[in-house]
Amino acid sequence: QVQVAESGGGLVQAGGSLRLACAASAAASGVIFSIAAMGWYRQAPGQQREFVARVTRDGRIEYADSVQGRFTISRDSAKNTVYLQMHTLKPEDTAIYYCHAGRVATGEGVFSAWGQGTQVTVSS
Repeated sequence: QVQVAESGGGLVQAGGSLRLACAASAAASGVIFSIAAMGWYRQAPGQQREFVARVTRDGRIEYADSVQGRFTISRDSAKNTVYLQMHTLKPEDTAIYYCHAGRVATGEGVFSAWGQGTQVTVSS
């Protein structure tokens, strides 16, 4: 199976910046051949989980309208890691941010996985 681990959340004032990181790993074999896409989603209290940003294996990038121009997603394919650089944070960006790794090809098969989430809190 695949494990996904996020890091980098925290508390920041409005207008500030944070950088999140997400690393995928293969629990059994330790070998990942490819990852179709990695992305970020977020869930605020009382809200449904929503899409934030995604980068595919061939480099296509998508953003939610609410973060376009403020957030930047990037990847390090060699490390199976994706980053989310967040600038000009707003209180409405406060949420638990989850990383998703889609169609991860490992020695044991192809899996998708969610991380446990990292809290981002933006104070006004």
